[in-house]
Amino acid sequence: MITLFSLPPKALIGMVHVPALPGTPAQRLSMSEIIEKSVAEARMIEEAGFDAVMLENMHDVPYMNRRVGPEITAAMTAIACEVAKTLKIPCGIQILAGAGKESIAVALAAGLSFIRVEGFVFSHVADEGLMNACAGELLRYRKAIGAEGIAVFADIKKKHSSHAITADVDIVETAKAARFFLADGVIVTGAATGETANAVEIDAVAKAVDIPVLVGSGITADNLQEYWEYADGFIIGSWLKENGYWENPLDHDRLTRMRDTADRLKRGDQ
Repeated sequence: MITLFSLPPKALIGMVHVPALPGTPAQRLSMSEIIEKSVAEARMIEEAGFDAVMLENMHDVPYMNRRVGPEITAAMTAIACEVAKTLKIPCGIQILAGAGKESIAVALAAGLSFIRVEGFVFSHVADEGLMNACAGELLRYRKAIGAEGIAVFADIKKKHSSHAITADVDIVETAKAARFFLADGVIVTGAATGETANAVEIDAVAKAVDIPVLVGSGITADNLQEYWEYADGFIIGSWLKENGYWENPLDHDRLTRMRDTADRLKRGDQ
C-alpha cells in the first residue's frame, strides 16, 4: 500500500540552500564540497529539533524555466541521497525553477518524502518567463514511475511572480483549484524570498481547503505566533541564516530560537 507523507502538527521545515551546481554561473565548489556542505546544514537543522528538511538549488541563478539539464538532476540526486542517509527526519526537495518532474524523480531515487512545486495550477509570469500549469502532467508522471507516496506541496500565487493574468482569480479560488487538482498541500508566500505572507489570506485559505496549508516565506521567531493558529507548517530559510540573509551560513542560535519559539507556542505559553 502506498503511504503518503503527512506533516506533523505545526511542522517546522528547515531549508538547505544547496551551493551552485555544475554548469551554473555561480558554481565554485566541487561536487564533494557541495555534498559535504549540504549534509552539514541538514544535520544542523535536524539537531536543532526541526521536523523536516528541504533541499533547494537556490544558488543556481539565473534559473531555467522548467528545463533544467541532466547535470542538475544528477547532482541533486547525489546530494539528496547523501543527505537522506544521514537524517532521521523527513526530507523534501524543490528544483528551481518549476522542475517538478525532476523533483519527483530525485525524490523517488533518494527516498525523499515530499516536493515543493510552482506553477501547479493556472499561469503566472515568473522571473524566468511565462509558467503554465503542470498539475496534469506532473501527477501522471508521479503515477507512472510509482512515486505516489511522495507528497506534492504546491505554491499558490507564488512569490517572485506577476499574477496579472489571473487577477480575477483570488488566492482562495487558486487554493481550491490546487486541491481539486489533487495537490497534497498548498503553500502561501509573500511577494519575494524572506518577505512575510498575509495572515488574513492564510486564514482564508485554511478555511477553504481540507489539505495542509504551509507558510513559505518570511517566517521569523518574532512573527511565528502571528501565523501559528492558521497554518499547518512553516518552511523557513532566510531567517535561519546569519543576519537573516539567505546566502549566508546557517546560524545555530537562530535555529535554536525558532525551535524554542515553536515549543512555547505548542505549550500555549505567551
